Parts: sequence; structure tokens; C-alpha cells
Amino acid sequence: MLRFLWQPLYFAFAISTFSASVLLAFPFVLLISAGKSKRSRRLIWTIAHWWGKLWLWLIGMPLKITGNYPDKGRYVIVANHISYLDAIAIFPAIPTYFRPLAKKEFARTPLLGYIYKHLALLVDRSSHHSRSKSMRLMYRTLRHEASILIFPEGTFNETGAPLKAFYDGAFRLALNTQVPVLPVLFPDTQDRWHYSGWWKVTPGRNRAVYLDPIPVAGMTLEDLPLLKQRVYEVMEAALIRLREEH
Repeated sequence: MLRFLWQPLYFAFAISTFSASVLLAFPFVLLISAGKSKRSRRLIWTIAHWWGKLWLWLIGMPLKITGNYPDKGRYVIVANHISYLDAIAIFPAIPTYFRPLAKKEFARTPLLGYIYKHLALLVDRSSHHSRSKSMRLMYRTLRHEASILIFPEGTFNETGAPLKAFYDGAFRLALNTQVPVLPVLFPDTQDRWHYSGWWKVTPGRNRAVYLDPIPVAGMTLEDLPLLKQRVYEVMEAALIRLREEH
């Protein structure tokens, strides 16, 4: 009964502070994005990184980092995906500049979509041409700019299992570029902002957990199923353990 009374008020607070902070940041992003360069994207990422930290703290979901992010090198970062919050939490969770892979439709979101399209590599999953183009862009980005973050499940995991089946893309990219895979887990975002409703927002514990990088040196595309299964099993076991701790 008590939650029934306060939850709408908390949701209104979370959304209003989110909207106000995005409106505040938007003019700076608009000005910086005119540069259309690696430097401008890095500056926009810096805004997103610190904005995410501040907003999550303000609404009672401060992000606690567990594990160590590698100091050097670029990675194909893979993360579980079970909440609306994931697309926001990735920015304060990762301490160095990266570019996420995101659905093209996300860019249509007012204001936030404009900001996101200057950070993300966008893909239309229904188009073979778009998927091929995004793979080429990710390859060049890894070589010349930054790490790439991919949700290998593709969309929200609504199965009840720790993870959905993975798509091949992240692991194909890692093998083609010989860049290690770095798993990052968000074990609590489902409890903070449940995928079943935009209004189901609740304050509380919010962790980002780094697992050890998984090297791919010497592996070929023939090893793709093996690599994908290895990453899946490592992430699944860690998620089960983290949820049991909760």
C-alpha cells in the first residue's frame, strides 16, 4: 500500500529531473556536435558520462562499480540487457571513451535521440545493408577511435533466464579485429527500472560489474561458436551468483 502511494511521486521526480537535465545539457551538445569529429564525440561522451553519474545519484540509484576496468587497450564490451536503464547506465559505468551499437529507431527520440546518435553507431536490424555497414563502421572505430559496446542479446531479456541467446555480431567483430571481449554486467537494473513498464522505477542498489577480459588472439571465425558460448557461460554464471547475493 505504501509503495502504491509513493511510487508515482518517485517516478515523477525521476522523469522530471531526467528531462530537466537533458534540456540543460542539450545546448552544449548541439554546439559541440557541429564539429562532427572524434574530438567532438569524445566531448559529448564526457558530458554523458558525468551527467549519468549525477542523475543516478540524484534519484537514489548511485552506480557502484565492482571489479577493475583494464587500463589500456580497446575492447568489444558486451553487457546484459534487461532494463530501460541499461542505455543510460553504460555511460557512467565505463570510465573511458567508447561508442555503443544502438538501434536506428532510438535516434527518433526527441532531444535524447539527437545526443545518442552522436555517440552511438546506429543499425537497422531489419536491413542487411545497414547491418553490413554498421559492422564496417565498428571495425574502423575499433581500429582508429574507441572501444565498442554491444548488447549481444539484441533486445530486452524477458525470458526469466539470466540471459537470452546471443547474436554473433559482437564475437565476429572481436575475431575479425583480434580485440578482446570485455563482459560487463548490470545485475540490478531490472529492479531499478523494469522493462514491463516505463513507470516501474524504484530507487536502490545499482551495480556495474566488470568481469575479466576474454582474449581472442589466434582465434579465427571458425572459433566463433566456441567464443560466444564461453562468454555466455561466464556472464551467466556471474549473473546467477550476483542475483543470489541480492
